[in-house]
Amino acid sequence: MTPSHLSRRTVLGAAAALGATALPAMAQTKTVLRISTPAVPDDWHAKMWTVFKEQLEKTAPGEFDVQINLNATLFKQGAEPAAMARGNLELTSISAFDIAKLVPEFSIFTAGYVVRDPDQQQKIFNGPIGTELFKLVSEKMDVTPLSTVYLGTRQVNLRDAKPVKTPADLKGVKLRMPGSKEWLFLGDALGATATPLAFGEVYMGLKTGTIDGQDNPLPSVRAAKFYEVTKQLVLTSHLVDGIFIAISNKSFNALTAAQKQKVTAAAQAAAAYNNENRIKEEGQLVEFFKKEGLQVTTPDVDAFRKSVQATYQASDYAKVWPKGLLDRINATK
Repeated sequence: MTPSHLSRRTVLGAAAALGATALPAMAQTKTVLRISTPAVPDDWHAKMWTVFKEQLEKTAPGEFDVQINLNATLFKQGAEPAAMARGNLELTSISAFDIAKLVPEFSIFTAGYVVRDPDQQQKIFNGPIGTELFKLVSEKMDVTPLSTVYLGTRQVNLRDAKPVKTPADLKGVKLRMPGSKEWLFLGDALGATATPLAFGEVYMGLKTGTIDGQDNPLPSVRAAKFYEVTKQLVLTSHLVDGIFIAISNKSFNALTAAQKQKVTAAAQAAAAYNNENRIKEEGQLVEFFKKEGLQVTTPDVDAFRKSVQATYQASDYAKVWPKGLLDRINATK
C-alpha cells in the first residue's frame, strides 16, 4: 500500500470521525419541544400534534426536536401548567376550566351559551377578545396560547322522547352532569334537575332510570353507546367547548422572531386540522343516531340561551367576568 493511499485513507477516516462527532453536536442545537396531552392516539386532539410536528419539519427543518407524549404519560391531565411553570414542559393543550382556576376572568367560557358555534369560537379567540384574555393568561400563568382547538358541542340526550322547546320542558328531568359545582349549576340552568353521576355509571343509570338523561358531545355519546339506552337527542348546543395549544413563556421567549412565527403557524395548522375533522365527525353522527332509531330534535336555542345567560348573570359566577364581555361575545358574528 502506497503512502498516498495511507494518507487518503487516514484523511477519510479522520473526516468520518469528525463527522460522527459533529452529528451529535448538531443534534444538540435543536430546540426541544416536549408535548404532554391526555388524548388517546385515535383522537383528533392527539393526531393534531403530528400535524404540528410535520409542519415544523417543513418550515424549520433541523431546528426543533418535537417530542409528543400521549395518554398523559408525561404529566397527568391538569398538571401541565405547573410543569410548564417549572420548566419541565414546553407545550400542551389547556382547557378553559383549567385556565379559569388561575385566570377567573376566563371562567365565562365555562358557562352555558356563551359561545354559539365553532365558527364564532374562532372569531372570538382570533380577535380583540382573544388578544386581551390571552394577555391575562400569559401574565398570570406564564404561558402563551397559540391557537384555539374545538373540543365539541354538548347536547342533551334523553332516555324517553318528549317535546323540548324551552328550558321549562326539562323541568323535573334528572339530567346527569359531571360532579363539580360548575357543571351542576349548568344542568340546573338548563331547566333540569342536575344529578351528579360518574361517567362510568351513566349507561346503567340510563338503562335503569336512575337518571332521565345526560349531556355530552355527540362523539362521546356514540363511543359510550348511550344511544342503546336513550330515545332522543335534543340539539341544545349548550356548551361549545375548546382547549388551547399553549407554550411556556420561557420557551417562547427563547425563540427567535422567525421561530416564534413558525411555531405559532404550526399550532394554528394543528388546530385547523382538528377543527375540520371534529366538525365533520359531529355532522355525520346526527345521521348515525337517526339510523339507530333516535329522535333528533332542535329546540328554541335562543330561548335556552337567554334563560341560561340570565341565570348565570344573576349568580356569583358572573361577578368575576370583565364588564361588558358577555355583550361583546354576543355581538361577535
